[in-house]
Amino acid sequence: MVIRIADLQIEPAHLSAYKQLLTKEATESVRLETGVICIFPMYDQQDSTRIRILEIYGNRQAYESHLKTPHFLQYKGAVSDMVISLELIDMKALDPEIMTSIFSKVGH
Repeated sequence: MVIRIADLQIEPAHLSAYKQLLTKEATESVRLETGVICIFPMYDQQDSTRIRILEIYGNRQAYESHLKTPHFLQYKGAVSDMVISLELIDMKALDPEIMTSIFSKVGH
């Protein structure tokens, strides 16, 4: 699995537009790409221009494929002037088996 946290700072004047574009991209990625397990955007309660995205892909190939999809490329091009900073943090799961339980609870 590929697990990553994207840590972004968004230009305040573009925050609303950025959130709409990100929501659309995340929704399409999870819906259309079998290798995308999770793209879960969230924002800091103290600073809404601080966005973090939990990304989980089935494997490296799924991640690489995601980067080439039309919806991701459209998002990336549309937000380039909205993003002040971006840090991609690669993570490792302490207990990969627990994910089955976590995701099965969603919606219950």
